[in-house]
Amino acid sequence: MNAPHSGRAATFRLSRAQLLLGLLLIVCLGAYAFSWLSYPSDRTPEGAYLRVVRAVNEGKPERFFAYTEEAAQHACYTIRDYRKKMLSAARKDYPALEYEELEEQYGKFAAAPDGADVFALMARRNSWLSQLRLDVSGIAKLEKDGPRATIQTSRGTRYSMRVRPNGIWGLTAFTPALVEEAEKAARDFEQVKKAAADFARVRAKTERP
Repeated sequence: MNAPHSGRAATFRLSRAQLLLGLLLIVCLGAYAFSWLSYPSDRTPEGAYLRVVRAVNEGKPERFFAYTEEAAQHACYTIRDYRKKMLSAARKDYPALEYEELEEQYGKFAAAPDGADVFALMARRNSWLSQLRLDVSGIAKLEKDGPRATIQTSRGTRYSMRVRPNGIWGLTAFTPALVEEAEKAARDFEQVKKAAADFARVRAKTERP
């Protein structure tokens, strides 16, 4: 006689648990949506900076690639493209050991799907995340002058920003290192291409009957 009642009670308990889980999910999604929507627009220096802070706290530098300036982003794609061309030039004619060394050092850059992935590799290689974790904090002061802005954090660190053509603001701090790396990648490609041609000529001479 108790079995049907027990089955209904179990069904009720399960439905109640599902209801509570659903309510909890709605609350979490609502809180996330409110947090996102309450951010200032990334068309403002404050909004772009706060998104950088979030990405730093999450340990995901690729997520604030969008908040670097135009020259930094172009440099990341240039790094990827030249590393890919360099390995392609070396693949056929370089001695195996020397090619493996190049592949080990630059293979991840060459295979990066996007500029954001190159930026993440550079950020980890140069310990940018570690430095940013020490420096990023709340905004104490904002100075804006046309397409340029400077944010001073509550810890006293100053971050320069520049507005991109699409209206999003980007940090300028990483640009010099990225541009320098892009220029180095271009030089490396020319050197490797020349060396590959030399290796090919030497091999052709040794293979002649």
